[in-house]
Amino acid sequence: MMLPALRNLSLIEEFDYNFIKHALYKYKNPRVKINDLLKKGKIIRVKKGLYVFGPELAREPYLKETLANLIYGPSYISLEYALSFYDLIPERVEIITSVTDKRNKFFNTPVGIFSYRYINPSIYSYGITLCDLDKYHSILIATREKALSDILYFLDKMTDKSQIEKYLSENLRLDMEALIDFNLRKIKNLARLYGHNVNLFYHLLKEMK
Repeated sequence: MMLPALRNLSLIEEFDYNFIKHALYKYKNPRVKINDLLKKGKIIRVKKGLYVFGPELAREPYLKETLANLIYGPSYISLEYALSFYDLIPERVEIITSVTDKRNKFFNTPVGIFSYRYINPSIYSYGITLCDLDKYHSILIATREKALSDILYFLDKMTDKSQIEKYLSENLRLDMEALIDFNLRKIKNLARLYGHNVNLFYHLLKEMK
């Protein structure tokens, strides 16, 4: 019986085609077996070449944040989902929002919806951090400062600091007191890269400090 071997070979719930092909190497045609496992719900295809274990074989919940990094890359989690991840906004964000230096993409998968926004490669890499979720999972995610800067970057130009403040408090329902803990130097550096809206935010934050 190959299923216990398949399950025991993986310490995590997310795996790719090369892993499952290796785990099923004793089969003459691993693709036939993979299709059979998919039909029976033993494994779930997230997208071509990327899978998670189905309910019968799962030991832990799969991690959508890990899948977000794997579905389309290079990319890092950011925007509204990152703000929710850091408990900066009250709403639970269902769509996993990421930023990429490739084309915009949108994936509606059996395990969730994943959205990717393009940003210029020249400003892509500053402010990304590697966050450990547990012993086996690490994800690329924007810092709090970069996640908020990404949101402001994608908005139309705002007129002044008061408009920025209103957007943060009313549209995003951001925890404004939490902004006190933002790193002013990081925001200043991001403002140089991102331009107008983030520069307004920098001056707003400077007044709040």
